[in-house]
Amino acid sequence: MKIGRMGDQVIAFVCLLSIWWVIASLVSSPLLPAPADVFSALNKEWHEQRLLESLLVTLRRVLISFIFAMLLGGLLGVLMGRFRLVNRILDPILIILLNIPALVVIILLYIWFGLIEVAAVAAVIINKLPNVAVTLREGGRMFDHELEEMSIMYRFSFRQKLLHVWWPQLFPYIMIATRSGLALIWKIVLVVELLGRSDGVGFQLHLAFQLFDVATILAYSFAFILVVQFIEWFILQPLDRNATRWQKGAGNV
Repeated sequence: MKIGRMGDQVIAFVCLLSIWWVIASLVSSPLLPAPADVFSALNKEWHEQRLLESLLVTLRRVLISFIFAMLLGGLLGVLMGRFRLVNRILDPILIILLNIPALVVIILLYIWFGLIEVAAVAAVIINKLPNVAVTLREGGRMFDHELEEMSIMYRFSFRQKLLHVWWPQLFPYIMIATRSGLALIWKIVLVVELLGRSDGVGFQLHLAFQLFDVATILAYSFAFILVVQFIEWFILQPLDRNATRWQKGAGNV
């Protein structure tokens, strides 16, 4: 019986859960609560309506930051990959942004603009944008010139070029940027919330940290990991599978 990728991940999760349960039973310390204690904390936060509310607030910030980072970073990356002059001008700025610690950006924006929502979201976008640009720059450099010439020969419209020439070639790089982006953005959002917001998962983690409530910290962590994993299973992986059709079709031509 063939087990899919989702099945492999479920098996890995069950194995980690078993190891965690064994270690927690041997240690028997509040600093390492057993899985049952974490699920109990998760159930408590859910019934007191803090969990869902905090998840929705954090997911909203993740979604807004992700969309703007992908659009702006993707546009800059493709332009840098296609035009040497643009790459020469923007590459030093990109290197600087890549090497500035995320924490520094967050603190500076909070100091300059105050503890407001715009500063929080902008900090996340600035931290993720250069990573997207670097990935999509490679995609822009790998454009097939023969396909470009074919689109000119057959007088493709801008829409036809976008959908049938540029998008299929960029898609693998977009998926790389998307996966790495989700993994990075939600972590930065939690730091942003912990430092300067009064709602969201990061804020709840801050409260739990002050009380040394490890079970609640793990409960919120697992809840958000589950949401991100759901996005991976039911959105990203199906998109990835569908995208291979174009590549297989192109390979058979």
